[in-house]
Amino acid sequence: MRIGFRLATAFTTLVLSWAAIGCGSGGGSGSGTNPVNPISVSLSSSTVVVPQDGMPSSVQITIKSTSETALVSFNGLPGGVQATYAASDTNPSGPLTFVATTSAPAGTYSASVTANSAGQTASTQFTLVVAPVTAVSSTVDTTVGVKGKLQQFMSTSFQIAEWTGDFFGTSASAREATLNNLGPQHIRLQALSQAIPMKANTGAATDWDFTLLDQTVRPILASADHSPEFQIAAAPAWMLNAATGYLDVTNHVNDFAAYAANLVRYYNKGGFDVAGTHFQSPATQPITWWGIFNEPAYNGLTAAQYVTVYNAVVPAMLAVDPTIKFVALEFAGSTLGTGWPTDPEIWLPPFFAPASAGGVNAHLDVLAMHVYTSCNQMDTDTSLFDAVDQYVSVKKFIDQQIATRADLAGTPVWITENNVNADFAGANGTSSCNAGQTFVTDARGTSAYFAAWRPYLFSQFGKAGNQALYQWDYSGDKQYGEVDANGNPYLSYWVDRALATFYPSTAASPGPDILAATSTDTSSIETLATRASNGVVRVMIVDRAVHAATDNNGTGDPRTVIVDTSSLGNFMAASLLTIDGTTDVTNGPAADGMAPAPRFAVQLNGYGVAFLSLMP
Repeated sequence: MRIGFRLATAFTTLVLSWAAIGCGSGGGSGSGTNPVNPISVSLSSSTVVVPQDGMPSSVQITIKSTSETALVSFNGLPGGVQATYAASDTNPSGPLTFVATTSAPAGTYSASVTANSAGQTASTQFTLVVAPVTAVSSTVDTTVGVKGKLQQFMSTSFQIAEWTGDFFGTSASAREATLNNLGPQHIRLQALSQAIPMKANTGAATDWDFTLLDQTVRPILASADHSPEFQIAAAPAWMLNAATGYLDVTNHVNDFAAYAANLVRYYNKGGFDVAGTHFQSPATQPITWWGIFNEPAYNGLTAAQYVTVYNAVVPAMLAVDPTIKFVALEFAGSTLGTGWPTDPEIWLPPFFAPASAGGVNAHLDVLAMHVYTSCNQMDTDTSLFDAVDQYVSVKKFIDQQIATRADLAGTPVWITENNVNADFAGANGTSSCNAGQTFVTDARGTSAYFAAWRPYLFSQFGKAGNQALYQWDYSGDKQYGEVDANGNPYLSYWVDRALATFYPSTAASPGPDILAATSTDTSSIETLATRASNGVVRVMIVDRAVHAATDNNGTGDPRTVIVDTSSLGNFMAASLLTIDGTTDVTNGPAADGMAPAPRFAVQLNGYGVAFLSLMP
């Protein structure tokens, strides 16, 4: 009989020599062709997934030939992948074993295997997937989050003005139900223009009109946690400097404080009277959370002026209702070191200066920032992903500033506006951020790109200790909205709902522990592993692999990720929910059950996010 042999491959291309030893007849020697009995080659699977952590992956090759030996070669294997072939003792069929290291680039490759036997050649194509591996530990990572906990809740925002219309209208019940299903906490309300209820300062009842404001505030108070954040975004028109159009701090800071105090009376303390007319909120719920001014640098205030405004307004409001809470700054800062007026390194130090040296001296509950990773539709997908890390640095700078004031230690940071692109249409349809450029709606706010971008940002900021992430805004177009003007969900709605559902965090019940995890690929994959108080482990995997450097709202590259949970012990059940470009935006994603296992293969077909849930 003939004796088979085993040979090892090197990297990208493998060529195996063969030999035959023994006696007897049977099988061709490979010295010529055999058209009567042509050879054939097939694999037991057309796709081979090879983990980057060196765990071998095998597939069976079947070689039908009159010879008991074969020469086998591979084409299309990426560097960092090693293959070995072993024939059986009696025929050339046998296992092909692949091993990848972290140097093998993650991704999907078209490869082929060729067998030469009995003087004939046959090939077959297969798909090789180099899979990143995330290993989840049972240890809580106390270096991230809030002392190891993910205490970041999700919320959304409403801008109220004559151009936003009566969103709830006659469909209030249905639209409130959709909003409730989103699961937002402390929904943010921003009143501008004609929604600012104080119209003049003549002393007449006509000075005040809450009609436009209450069209939205009343159903919001009846929704979700019944506890919105009312941002006193801008001053009434009569308090503005005629030349600049911004709040005249020198002459009207106390008037602005009195105006804010009346808002507290209107919603929380039974209203107020003007010229014999009583003004009182039609809602039964009070408003506990109040934001003082919106993006002050973009609304005409210097850093020192903002401190003056805050220190005047907060005591006046507390004198009306001492139970209310305050969100400060809500600044739209640039990244660090730009030297712009909005640079956090310029804007924040005056606020956090010692109270005796002109810094904040009024009560503070939360400090807020806004994060947009672009203001230009021309920016690439890669640049928007890269900007996330730059803004995480801003959050850490805020923490450093807070730490300079012992009396403010532990003040939470919230992101009260967040979206892909901050640009909007200006005069004649031009870009508000880019002179001479036509404004184009950036669909990345609702496309599959968002299904990778928002979870990536959520993970990065949650690990950095951020405690709230607000969508800007709820009802809008494909650049900004979670739902359209008719209340129909975009893909962004389902992304944010999943984050709110899977990672709940309230003051009474803080969020889950963040588990230590390592990944063989952090350049295109983001992983967040948590364990809730009930023992449920959840691993969020984000595919942010950009297909081409020039992509703008591209589809992303597919990724298969191996999640290794072997160190966590056994689980009774598992499920996987995926959100990507194929998700049904009308009905939302559905979770699929999975058999518990030490290692799970999670497949993402491009930009998207998957939530692996393990139930004890």
